[in-house]
Order: sequence, then C-alpha cells, then structure tokens
Amino acid sequence: MPTPPADDALRAHLQADVSALRDSFDAGTTRGLDARRAQLEALRRGLRHEEPALVRALAEDLGKSRTESLLTEIGVARQEITEALKHLRSWLRPQPLRLGPLLAPSTGRLHREPLGTTLIIAPWNYPVNLTLAPLVAAIAGGNTAVLKPSEVAPATSAALAHLVRTHLDPAWVRVVEGGVEETTILLEQRFDLIFYTGSARVGRIVARAAAEHLTPTILELGGKSPVFVDDGVDLAAAARRIVWGKFTNAGQTCIAPDYLMATPETARALVPHLLRAVRSLYGRSPRRAADYGRMVSRRHLERVLALIDDERCVLGGTAEADPDARYLPPTIMTDVDWDDPVMAEEIFGPVLPILTVDGPDEAIARIRAGDQPLTLYLFSRDADLEERFAAETSSGSLALGLTLAHIGTPGMPFGGVGESGTGAYHGRAGLEAFTHAKPVVRKPLRPDTLRLVYPPYTRPRSALLRRLLR
Repeated sequence: MPTPPADDALRAHLQADVSALRDSFDAGTTRGLDARRAQLEALRRGLRHEEPALVRALAEDLGKSRTESLLTEIGVARQEITEALKHLRSWLRPQPLRLGPLLAPSTGRLHREPLGTTLIIAPWNYPVNLTLAPLVAAIAGGNTAVLKPSEVAPATSAALAHLVRTHLDPAWVRVVEGGVEETTILLEQRFDLIFYTGSARVGRIVARAAAEHLTPTILELGGKSPVFVDDGVDLAAAARRIVWGKFTNAGQTCIAPDYLMATPETARALVPHLLRAVRSLYGRSPRRAADYGRMVSRRHLERVLALIDDERCVLGGTAEADPDARYLPPTIMTDVDWDDPVMAEEIFGPVLPILTVDGPDEAIARIRAGDQPLTLYLFSRDADLEERFAAETSSGSLALGLTLAHIGTPGMPFGGVGESGTGAYHGRAGLEAFTHAKPVVRKPLRPDTLRLVYPPYTRPRSALLRRLLR
C-alpha cells in the first residue's frame, strides 16, 4: 500500500487534534469554574518550572536579557494568570438586565458562555507573552485551544511546545509547531474563534479563511505608531521614555514609537537628549550591552537596513550593522521627509525617524491622513491638547507621557482599530473576547401580559402600546 503524501498525513493529524479538542469541549470538560482555575494554576506552575528554558530560548531567538524576558514576556503572562484567578468568579457572575415595562413581569440576566474550540496564532517578536496571554483568556473563558507559535522564533516555539505538552491537559490545549503549511491547514478547519497577532498582510489572509466558516476573529496587527513631542515639555524625561519604548527588543514591538514629530526648534533641542538616553540605557557600544536585543533574522535585518538613509543618521546607521550577528544599532534619523522610504511601511526595527511639523495642528492632520495606528503617543504639558488628541484622532490606544509600559497591565483592554486590528484583550477584556454574552430572559406564563401585543390591535390597545414604547 503506497505511503500517503506528507501533507495528507499532516492534514489528517491536525484534523484529529482539532476534532479531539472539539469533542472535549462538547463533553463539558472546560465549562466548570474549578476546572478552569485548575488549568490556569497548571499554566502558572509550568511557567515557573520552564522559566530557565524560556529565558534561554528568548536569548537565542531575539537576544533578550533575562530581565527583559521577565519584564516583557514571562511576567506579563504571570500577571494575566493572577488577574484571571483573582477575578474569574466575579467576571462570570451573571449580570442582571433591565427588560423594560413591556415585558413586565420578567427577569433577565447576561451569561458569559464559552465559544468552543479556538485557534491562537502567535507572532515571533514577543513569542511567550503573545502566545500565553491569549491562552489565559481562552482557558478562563472555558474554551479549548490550538496554539500555533511562530516558526520565526524556533527556540521559543520549541520551549512553548514543551511547556504545553508537559504541564497542560491535552483535552484543553494542543500545540502545533511548523510554518506556512501547518498554518494553512489549520485555517482550513472550523474554529469558534481565531485569535491572530501579526502583520496586516497575513491578517487579511486569516480573515478570508475565517470567513469560509463565518468564524469570528480577533486581529492584533500593527502599523506606524506616531509620537508627538510638544513644545515646552521636559525633553530629558521624554527622551528616556521614547528611547526605552523604541529600542526595547531592538524595536521589534508592534506599539513601538515608529516615528517622532516635533516643531523644528523642539526637534533640534530633543536630539541631544535622545543621544544621551541611548548611551544611558545601552552604553557607548550597544553591541556589547547585555540588555540590547538582536533582530530575529538576517532577512528582517536587511529589510530594515534598506529603510535607512545614512546621510540623515545622527546615531547608528548601516555601517555599524552586523548582519551575521543580526545586530542593528540604535539608529536615529533627522530631517526625514514624509515620502522617504522609512515612512512607507512599519519599521519594526531600531530606527527612529524625526520629522518636523508646524505644530499640533499639522501633527493631528498627519495622523488623521494615515491609517489608524495601534498606539498614539503624546508628550505635552497642555491638558487641552491632550483632550484634542483624544477627540480628534483615532488609534487603538492613546498614551500620554509614556511609551510601551501601558501594554503590560491586565487592567487595560488592548487592541487596534481599522488597519491596526479588531477586538481587544487582557484581563476582563480577554475573557469577554473568548466568550459570548448570552441574554437569558424568563417570563411567567401567568399572568399573560403579552396578550397586550397580540392582534387585533384595537384603538385602546394601540394607544397603550404607544405609551409603553416611548
């Protein structure tokens, strides 16, 4: 008997995984509160036990230091687990509904019910955080889940697969490693929710595949997140926060400040502070700094190199790059034009272009002219200007006086809008993303007050209905 083609064998294997998880969900395995808490506790224990392996994997894939890995990856996942365990009972408590006089006497409650079997497709830039944080929400919501870590960070993918297979119940969670072929086959299957983090280009592919089964999607994408530095702010403090937010993880962050806008005078005054902030955080030779990361691959590095104009660089540039070591230095470009290559796409690397604008009006107009960013940053002492940015621009989030740090709190829903994504998660928002809010309405058969809405509609009955429906 001939051996079936490899892709057929792979397809059968993945179909079996999805079917097993669906059978488990249908059997009620994941519905109980105690069962959900037990899996969250198991994930917490697994994170603690596998922490050394995860730290080593993140260092291999992205050059992350142990502290950065704990701060931006493992610690975020732990916070999500802690938040879910602390509040899960109250989050799941049915909420009363007001049904209005027409249905009186009656009662209504809003129940959070699990969606079913879900697919989580994770990116490579924060591979632990952005794999496990959605998984916490899926488990808290009472779902089964297929995890697809990114093959672009292979060491971390393997470490995550080991964590899941060793510490979690396969009736709840299964992990699929691999690349495009595995992802394509998974997208052929019917899921009850697909959660994808990555580029808008692939997000469109995911959305089209999901549409075949009318599967809802949460798309956490990216884009060019701008920062505007207003006149009169503390430039030294602003520079430190901008430099940290931009160059953490070598700029490979979906909400990193993509470009900076300021008036010509403020831009000139800000540059020395930015240079001092880079030296303060990473030393005079960032290549030797333990806390400065690496590009995930030579291909990604070369893409970013093509965006750099060395003549505009006041720090870094292509001459200091080492493609073999995946090292690209912190790079700052000044006098950048809006039609320069670096402004044509999301940079997703350690390059900060500085562009000059006439003032807040032009900055707002420039932001509104582009796609809605995942995050928008403003440094200003003017409360009225902060209100203008909130009212006159649209973005997934607006951060005033800080960069990057707001994404790490489970108390804030995080997500995009328009081109930067759909849906949100973290904390309670994550539970809501992975559940359906089902209204449950109860009305006694006696007295039959609904007779009021039955025809024939006499004049007195119609008059009463008009009063009730006001």
